[in-house]
Amino acid sequence: LVTSSPRLCRSAGELGIGIVPYSPIGRGFFGGRGVTEQVSDESNLKRHPRFSAENLEKNKHLYLKMEELARKHQCSPAQLALAWVLHQGDDVVPIPGTTKIKNLDSNIDSLKIKLTEDDLKEISSQIREEDVAGGRSYTSLAHTNWNHADTPKK
Repeated sequence: LVTSSPRLCRSAGELGIGIVPYSPIGRGFFGGRGVTEQVSDESNLKRHPRFSAENLEKNKHLYLKMEELARKHQCSPAQLALAWVLHQGDDVVPIPGTTKIKNLDSNIDSLKIKLTEDDLKEISSQIREEDVAGGRSYTSLAHTNWNHADTPKK
């Protein structure tokens, strides 16, 4: 099961289903892509709804909040995002993609970040899914989303 929803994670865990969150660093967003560095016009990210000019401007405040929370935990925003996902349950295993060894090392270091229940609540209240501008997937792939599946009834 692939998801990033904490509510679904808890329900799946109760059923003994493992979860692999898709894009736990938000396609590089919490790594600073698009906020602290320029995304080139040739990049596929420019076509992603959350990185489009108007949505990116709206989403930058989420990155700044995450950056502030990360300073509190003495880590990077990407590490805090991964640590938060890792604290959602033992059956939740994020696999962040990267092509750079330094990012791989940084991702591994997120395992060292220990978050309390209060920390998790604070992060969840500051970085809320409903505050994210733009769709979850590329517009051209929207028809492949789970809510368009035609699952036969038993």
